[in-house]
Amino acid sequence: MAFNQTSYNNLTPAAALDKKTLNKMVWRSLNLQGSFNYERMQANGWLYGILPGLLAIHGEDTDDLKISMSHNLEFFNTHPFLVTFVMGIVLSLEQQKADINTIRAVRVAAMGPLGGIGDAIFWFTLVPIAAGIGSNMAIQGSIAGPIVFLLLFNIVQFAVRFFLMHWSYKLGTSAIEALTSNAKEFTRAASLLGVFVVGALTSNYGGTTIAPVLENGQTVQSILDGVLPKMIPMALTLGMYFLMKKKGWTPVKCIAALLVLGLVGALIGIF
Repeated sequence: MAFNQTSYNNLTPAAALDKKTLNKMVWRSLNLQGSFNYERMQANGWLYGILPGLLAIHGEDTDDLKISMSHNLEFFNTHPFLVTFVMGIVLSLEQQKADINTIRAVRVAAMGPLGGIGDAIFWFTLVPIAAGIGSNMAIQGSIAGPIVFLLLFNIVQFAVRFFLMHWSYKLGTSAIEALTSNAKEFTRAASLLGVFVVGALTSNYGGTTIAPVLENGQTVQSILDGVLPKMIPMALTLGMYFLMKKKGWTPVKCIAALLVLGLVGALIGIF
C-alpha cells in the first residue's frame, strides 16, 4: 500500500515540531549507520532518527504513519555528520503533508551533494587541524593532546548537526538551493584549505632525517637541508600520495609500509 500511494489520507498540515523534538532527532542521528547494509545503506538508521518527528506529525493517523515509515525505509545514503540537513527538509515536507513522490525526490536530491561537502569540511579540514593541534600537544608530553582533539572535533560536528536541523526545518526545500548553489566552490575552497593544513603539518612535524655522516664530519641531512628543508618528510608524503592515488593502496597499507620502512631504516642506520 505504502509504495503505490502518492498522497497521505489526511492532508491537513500538522503543527510545527517543537525544539525538544528536533533536538531529540539530532541525538538520534548519531545512530544513522548503526544498521548499515548494502541493500538500503543507512535507511534503518534514517528512519530511527526521524521517527519522533513522524510520530508527532502522523501519530493520530495510523495509516499515514505506516505509509510515511515505509517510504522513509527506502534507500538512503548521505554524509553522517550532515544528515540533519536532510532531516529538517523532509520533516518540513511531512508536516505540510506534501505529495509522497515529492518527499522522495527531495530526500534523494538533498542527500546527494552532502558527501563531497561533508568530506571537505570534516575529513580534509577539521580532522587535520584538530589532529595537528592535539598531536603537537601529545608530542610535547601533554596528556591533554587526545582530549583536545576529541573536544575540537566533536564540538564542531555537534554544532553543525544542531544548526542544520533547525535551519533546514525552518527553510524547508529552499534550504537545498541555499546550500548547494555554491557547493562546488565551497567544496573546492575547503579541500584547498585541507591541503594547506596537511602541508603545514608535514613541514612542522615531519621528523624523519638521514643518519649517515660523511668523512669530513658533515651529515647527509645537513646537505639535504641546504637544498630543501624537510625534504625527506615531503618525499614520504608524496610517495604515500602516489601509492594511494595511482596504485590504489589503502591508508592501512601505507601505514604498514611506513612502519616497515622506519624499522628497517633505523636497523641498518639510514634513519
